[in-house]
Amino acid sequence: MDIDLLTNIFYAMVRTGTPLLLVALGELVCEKSGVLNLGQEGMMLFGAVIGFIVAFSSGSLWLGVLFACLAGVLLSLLFAFVALGLSSNQVATGLALTIFGVGLSSFIGAAWVGKPLAGFEPVAIPLLSEIPLLGRMLFGQDLLVYLSFALFALVAWVILKSRVGLIIQAVGENPNAASAMGLPVLRVRTLAVMFGGAMAGLAGGYMSLAYTPMWAENMTAGRGWIALALVIFARWDPLRAILGAFLFGAVEALLPRLQASGFDAPVYLMGMLPYVLTIIVLVVASCSRARRSAEPAALGQPYIRQDRR
Repeated sequence: MDIDLLTNIFYAMVRTGTPLLLVALGELVCEKSGVLNLGQEGMMLFGAVIGFIVAFSSGSLWLGVLFACLAGVLLSLLFAFVALGLSSNQVATGLALTIFGVGLSSFIGAAWVGKPLAGFEPVAIPLLSEIPLLGRMLFGQDLLVYLSFALFALVAWVILKSRVGLIIQAVGENPNAASAMGLPVLRVRTLAVMFGGAMAGLAGGYMSLAYTPMWAENMTAGRGWIALALVIFARWDPLRAILGAFLFGAVEALLPRLQASGFDAPVYLMGMLPYVLTIIVLVVASCSRARRSAEPAALGQPYIRQDRR
C-alpha cells in the first residue's frame, strides 16, 4: 500500500475519531460518578446547531465552540434535574433527552441547512508534521483535534492520578458510603453530568465547525450511540477509550477509500459496518467478566439524598 495513502487514512482516522473521543471522555467521567446518560446524541446535535448558528452569525469560530459547549451543558442540566433531582429512571430520561435534542436541533436549524461556513483549517506544526506516516496524523490537524488531545490527557490524569478522580469513583461505587464520608454525592454527580454535556456539545461543534463545516439534520449519524458503546468497550479506562475511538475512526475512514479503489460491495452495506462493529462490541462486552468487574457498582442507580449535602 502506498505510504501517501496510509498517511491520508491515518489523518482521516484521527479526524473521524475525534468526536467519538470527546463524547466518550465526557460519558466516561459521567458513568464513573454512577450516572448513565444516554442523551449524548441529542446533546451533540444541539451543540452542533447552536455552535454553527453562533459562529455563522458572529464570524467567530471560537465563540461558536463556546456556545456549543454551553448548549450541551444546558441539556445536561435538564437531565440532571430530572434524573438526579427527581430520582427518575436514568435510562428513560437519557432516551427522552436524545429524542428532545434531535427534534429541537432540527427545529432550530431548519433555516440554516446547507449554509456555507469557513470552518477550522488544519494547522501544521513545523518539522513534526513532516515525520513520515505519523506526522500529518498527529501534527497536521486543526485546533479542535489538538484540543481533544489535551482534554484526553486531562481526563486521564484526573481519573487515574488525582484526588478528584478518587472522589468521582467513590461516588460511583458506593454513594451512601461516600455521603457518610462527607462527600457531596449529588453535587459531584451533577458536575460530572455537566462535564459530559460540555464534551458532547464540543463534539457536536467539531462536527459542524471543523469536520464538515455546515449544518444538516442528524449530521452526527449515530456517533453519540457509538461513543456510548465505546465507553463499555474501553472498560471505563480513558487510555482504552482513545484507542477505541481511533479504531472506530479507522473503520469509517477506510470505507470511502475502499469504494474509491473499486472494492465491489453495496454502498449501504459498507455504511452499516461501523454500527455492526458497535453491536459486536456490545455483545462481546456484555459477556466479559472484565467488563463487569470494571463497571462502576452504582452505575444507573438513583441516589436518594438522606441529608442536605
